[in-house]
Amino acid sequence: MTITVALENYTVMAKHGYYEFEHEQNQPFNFSVWATIIDHSIAGKLTNTLNYADIQIAIDAEIIDSKPIGLMETMSERIIKNLSTNEMVSKIKIRIEKPQAPLPHPGGLAVIEMQWVRPQ
Repeated sequence: MTITVALENYTVMAKHGYYEFEHEQNQPFNFSVWATIIDHSIAGKLTNTLNYADIQIAIDAEIIDSKPIGLMETMSERIIKNLSTNEMVSKIKIRIEKPQAPLPHPGGLAVIEMQWVRPQ
């Protein structure tokens, strides 16, 4: 049995981006995180799984009130590092959307996705 715990479409307002002007005012970042739990008995105990609130807390810890992060890839790496300390997590997939990313002309949605798998 595979168990996935997820938090989708969590929007955080923050001042991150590669360009200095992106650090002047908040812009939205939309996070979706899926974590696969190691196959074992949860037995009705929250300590035997990953609380989806912990996903939100991990995002907040890395994104809110932090120094500007230049790349969404770096954001993703930091969130993975935070969540992977939970020994129950065997795989993490993160999608970050940046709807107000500076693009050369209107149209498109800037997105990165990253996946991590616990080494065997």
